[in-house]
Amino acid sequence: MLPLLRKIGQALYRMWFYVLVAIPILVFFPFLLVFTFSEKTYPHFFWMARNLWALPILYGMGCPPRIIREQKMEKGKSYMLVANHTSMLDIMLMLWASPNPFVFVGKKELVKIPLFGFFYKRVCIMVDREDTRSRTGVYRRAQRRLNQRLSICIFPEGGVPEEHVVLDEFKDGAFKMAIAHSIPVVPMTFFDGKKRFPFTFFSGGPGPLRVRVHPFFETGLLSEEDKANLREQVRGLILKDLQK
Repeated sequence: MLPLLRKIGQALYRMWFYVLVAIPILVFFPFLLVFTFSEKTYPHFFWMARNLWALPILYGMGCPPRIIREQKMEKGKSYMLVANHTSMLDIMLMLWASPNPFVFVGKKELVKIPLFGFFYKRVCIMVDREDTRSRTGVYRRAQRRLNQRLSICIFPEGGVPEEHVVLDEFKDGAFKMAIAHSIPVVPMTFFDGKKRFPFTFFSGGPGPLRVRVHPFFETGLLSEEDKANLREQVRGLILKDLQK
């Protein structure tokens, strides 16, 4: 009986997540839509997404964010934000962890999610990992966003790793882009996403979501040949945190 009740509770918990995702979008839809008409108004969209969408979802799921900052971002400066990826809550958590407006670089498949996908395709940089032209176009679109003093966020595992994998290998894209544009890399460790809200349906539950914002990696003196070393340094830092 208890396993059945647990599964029912976990199913309701997961459905509640989608309700929380949808309600702010429906309530603020006209304002969100207006702020997507121009890239100049994106910071207003980001503010709403961070404060009126992400934060209510995190607290509504019973997963209050707990952020440890070892270095703070400067207002108006661009960064490359990277973190491990194990949960749908990672999107909301990243929005709250960064006070600086940023744009996600993510896979195009997310546009299929109702409501969320509508805005995702309007404000994010989408990439088809199987299409070379799409991957190349990401750098051009990212440059335009960086020129607007925005930051970029990439989950460098390139997807969600298998359940038994603590941290998957990192792809080069985030580090190559950071070096090309001479912006600092901001590594973040997301500790609890797999426990609180993994992609497995009958799993998860309330509790704090801890984030550590590590000291930044400067890239101004690096060249493209340094990207592999930078990638492994950042991955090693996050992996060490996850294995504690």
